[in-house]
Amino acid sequence: MFNYENQVVVITGASSGLGSQMAEGFAKQGADLVLLARRVEKLEKLAAELSKLGVKVLPIGCDVTKVPDIEKAAKEVEEKFGKVDVLVNCAGSAKNAGVLDMTDEEWDFTIKTDMDSVFYVTRAFGNIMKKHNYGRIINIASMYGMVGNMAMGTIAYHTSKGGVVNFTRAAASELAKYNITVNAICPGYFDTELTHETLITDAFTAYMKATVPMGRYGYSGELNAGAIFLGSKEASYVTGVILPIDGGYTCC
Repeated sequence: MFNYENQVVVITGASSGLGSQMAEGFAKQGADLVLLARRVEKLEKLAAELSKLGVKVLPIGCDVTKVPDIEKAAKEVEEKFGKVDVLVNCAGSAKNAGVLDMTDEEWDFTIKTDMDSVFYVTRAFGNIMKKHNYGRIINIASMYGMVGNMAMGTIAYHTSKGGVVNFTRAAASELAKYNITVNAICPGYFDTELTHETLITDAFTAYMKATVPMGRYGYSGELNAGAIFLGSKEASYVTGVILPIDGGYTCC
């Protein structure tokens, strides 16, 4: 089970953090990869490392908030590989502030980066999948898309990730007739480039230990099993699922 040989997996936000971790996970299962992000030099370095696993890796510079970038990338992928089997929408960032203090610029940046981009990328690569009557789309949302929090103000992030959760359900309903499944993973607290400065503080660590039943942050690679399952051929009857991988945060 879960053999990805001769399958093409596209991952956005692949230059660091959860995106690069999932890229390694899929590569170890034999998948050929397309790595999308703005920081091309990081993509190229990762591509060189993953190529040692005997898979094809295509790094493409792409700003997922810009439709022309996405359409250009989709065209390049289709010309090189002829198909896309799995799409992982992982790119994201956020400006953090509470509902009473957040500026218009902070709101717009977060919504465009974390929610609008998922629509743009899904539309472009979903149309390639439609041609082949097959596809697996995995949206990386957040446990904050399912609940609120008392640790910090980050209203736009909650909103965008909540949007991704229900976008997933709607897209799953629409695309099932093309044999395309659409599911979401809602990660909990993982130490990445974007979250490190927040997570290492004593105050946030204490909050985490009080609210996460497993009492720790997620380890590198602990998202991979969920992504590999949802992207697999074997998960053919799984669609519209919202899968928290959060150490139990959302069960309390």
